[in-house]
Amino acid sequence: MIQYCIFPPALTERRLTPIASLFDPDYPFAFTAYSTAHGIAILTLIIASLLLCSVRSTIRSSTSLQSLIKYGLLTALVLPEASLHLWYVVTGIWNPATSLPLELCSITLFLSIILLVTNKPALYPLVFFAGIGGAMQAILTPNLGYPFPHFRFFHFFIVHIAIILTALYMTWIRGYRPTWRSIAWTMVFLNIAALLVGLVNLALGSNYMFLMRKPDTPSLLDLLGPHPVYIMVEELIALSLFVLMHTFFFVIPHHIRRKRESRTYSSSG
Repeated sequence: MIQYCIFPPALTERRLTPIASLFDPDYPFAFTAYSTAHGIAILTLIIASLLLCSVRSTIRSSTSLQSLIKYGLLTALVLPEASLHLWYVVTGIWNPATSLPLELCSITLFLSIILLVTNKPALYPLVFFAGIGGAMQAILTPNLGYPFPHFRFFHFFIVHIAIILTALYMTWIRGYRPTWRSIAWTMVFLNIAALLVGLVNLALGSNYMFLMRKPDTPSLLDLLGPHPVYIMVEELIALSLFVLMHTFFFVIPHHIRRKRESRTYSSSG
């Protein structure tokens, strides 16, 4: 299932401080969806994706460029996430009910890191389907408490963009391809993950992956019915999204290539 995807949220009750430090957990300003800063973050993802696609042939022919992008993505995934957990500890707000990396995007972040390091084909569909689907939803409808230029703003958008770019890099540059069967594998994995996270939620009284209740802030889940109906609806949406992604990224381009090859063969004959 695709859950509304966030990293551990900030404190919901904040003390306003005279000096709004960029690392202050009590930052006195709130994030506004589709503000200028949010729009720039979305535009950054679009430009980076189009650039990666447009120069993919050049990158494929250069091992040095591939290494540069690979380690750049690893840095964008590891450094912000490590900094986040250090920030939790240093500021004294670390809490097992909110700070564990058990959100969907936290899981796909670690899967992205492992995929880049090991090149394990079995991990690719998880990063492609769940990574792109979850991170894209998070970028378009962020459940984020901190605005630009707070540290959490940069963390949130850098890691989500990096998750999507990792999936695209493995697809366009490394040539990985999912199958129809891998959609089923991804759904099974996500449901097993949800079951395990649900047990953690019961033990800690937490709400990771929003399995226990909807987020306090407005989200897409508000349109999917009450608990637990919205979880079942998410299952259907996730499956439909994965099918559309596979069709758009692979089935349609494959048919277009076959038609071009057929025409070329016919004209040369």
